[in-house]
Amino acid sequence: MTKRTLALIAVALCGTLVGLALPAHHPPRTAADVPSLNVKIQEWPIPSKGGHPHDPAVGADGALWFTEQMANKIGRLDPQTGAIKEYTLPTDKNSGPHGLVADKDGNIWFTANFGGYIGKLDPQTGKVTEYRMPLAKADDPHTAVFDAHGILWFTVQGGNMVGRLDPQTGKVDLKDAPTEAALPYGIQINSHGVPVFCELGTHKMATINPKTLAIKEYLLPDAVRPRRLAIAADDTVYFTDFKSGHLGTLNTTTGAVKLYDSPGGPESNPYGIAITPDGMVWYSESGVQPNTIIQFNPKTQTFARASIPSGGGVVRNMAATSDGRVYIACSGVDKVGIVSVIQ
Repeated sequence: MTKRTLALIAVALCGTLVGLALPAHHPPRTAADVPSLNVKIQEWPIPSKGGHPHDPAVGADGALWFTEQMANKIGRLDPQTGAIKEYTLPTDKNSGPHGLVADKDGNIWFTANFGGYIGKLDPQTGKVTEYRMPLAKADDPHTAVFDAHGILWFTVQGGNMVGRLDPQTGKVDLKDAPTEAALPYGIQINSHGVPVFCELGTHKMATINPKTLAIKEYLLPDAVRPRRLAIAADDTVYFTDFKSGHLGTLNTTTGAVKLYDSPGGPESNPYGIAITPDGMVWYSESGVQPNTIIQFNPKTQTFARASIPSGGGVVRNMAATSDGRVYIACSGVDKVGIVSVIQ
């Protein structure tokens, strides 16, 4: 993250919770009330010490790809052998690779959070193509996702924008968020091809019309600060409330919002989130030690939890595989990992 972004986040997450009533489906609970999650969590250290792995992604071949934000590298883990290969980005200074996503052809796309561009890595040749932002204030592209038409959508956190990139033409379009200092953060695409994104700097979620770029915002309870999201098959939006310790849902048709107390409590800082093909919602609590992996069952509305063996060091994002595993990047401990359900 840029210094400007860190300052904006600090302002957004400050404030009092006194007198705020937060709706929740469950009464406050302790971690002891939550059953253990029957999973295997396997972790691998990355070669570059201090690399700060940020976002994971599932490659076209099933490999675990990850950004190394503080080492100016992109990494690839072979889940079968544990072998890791690193690709150093060609820029002289650190581009701050942050968000990560693979296309159907096997290329790896990343947001250069410090460098003000979107990058495409060809794993076969190591060549990196850079797509520069057309506006100077869009200097910190953050999270990226492809829609079904191959258009790359991305957030610009400190620049307070959402963008789209057409890989065929290289054209980049940017749209300002309606709310000042909204800090657009996590972004995903629903089944209708509509990007949905979090506004970490305020108590709102938003959608952007893929044709007109019109942005519609959805109000959340005042104390909520959504950071990451995942979208279920029925288009229910699940989001992590980083400030107040909830798993939330948003219905973008009705605007209805539900909050569930996270097992780690109001200071558990839920962060990275993903949904596996079986509909289970997975996320990590970054404010508890060690960090946890939480599974939420939407049918029973129950939680289960497991501790990350290394401590986690903040799991900032997750990626679900087609066979039900979850890829994680553990930033503070320089490791990447795979979460697998034990049958």
